[in-house]
Amino acid sequence: MTASLLVRRPGAAVALPPVEAPASAARRGAGLARRVAARTLPWLVRGLVGSAIVAFAALAVGPHVLGYRTMTMLTASMSPVIDPGDITIVTPVAVDDVTEGMVIAYNIPIDDHQVVTHRVISVERDAAGVVTVQTKGDANEAVDPWRAALQGDTAWQVRAVVPEVGHAIQALRGPLVAELLRYGAPALLAGWLLLAIWRPARGESAADAAEAAGTATDEEVRP
Repeated sequence: MTASLLVRRPGAAVALPPVEAPASAARRGAGLARRVAARTLPWLVRGLVGSAIVAFAALAVGPHVLGYRTMTMLTASMSPVIDPGDITIVTPVAVDDVTEGMVIAYNIPIDDHQVVTHRVISVERDAAGVVTVQTKGDANEAVDPWRAALQGDTAWQVRAVVPEVGHAIQALRGPLVAELLRYGAPALLAGWLLLAIWRPARGESAADAAEAAGTATDEEVRP
């Protein structure tokens, strides 16, 4: 069996592939960008709407339904267990069940009676049943300079810590962000709904493309 090879004559011209016009390449790039944006934007809107719903449920609905509270840690007195900007989830516990080692949130008995979240280091109960605690921040060298009598039948014990979320909540409370959320969130939701309504189904698009291709083919072979 003999194999034959094509030999190019000396000086014969070599055909080069056609050079793509810059305008055509630009149009192709713009079309690709539009397709990427069309695929990405709906998912971005869904993610924003879903995150907003989850945050609203956790911060607004959950406490009323499940009975817990959320608090933002403002200081580093409990670091590294609870850092500034972390969200603490606290649940009610009977005052009589408060023991040493618990991390509780309570109103201090001095100054403006602000709420602090510190660890219980001692518990005292008097004859009348009043429970008095002394606390200390894990990062503080000194014990808190007061003894607090827990009011009511329940105290609030820290059950979980969500890192860094408090920073986002503080930012959302800013006036500029609040305005953006007030008008931007409905606009994003409306845009997502419009995209869902106006965007044709994949099956319809494929059928239209096939129909158009078939029509063009018929016209080409028509005498």
